[in-house]
Amino acid sequence: MSGRTHVTGMTTFLTVLVVLALLATVGVLFAGLLGMVKGTQDSRRSNKLMQYRVAFQGVAVLLFVTLLYMLKG
Repeated sequence: MSGRTHVTGMTTFLTVLVVLALLATVGVLFAGLLGMVKGTQDSRRSNKLMQYRVAFQGVAVLLFVTLLYMLKG
């Protein structure tokens, strides 16, 4: 496997991971928002969902920066 093919494969893999992390972030965000709108959600669950959102968002940003670094080089 040549070096260029390896970078292309890794770029594709990171792109998929970024998309999955973004979808997870949006999913958790909407779950928290729907719970707030309905008013049926307790504060612990809402807080936990927002913690997950921040974690998924951090992972998405880290993966995106890594992807941009790879595309630059």
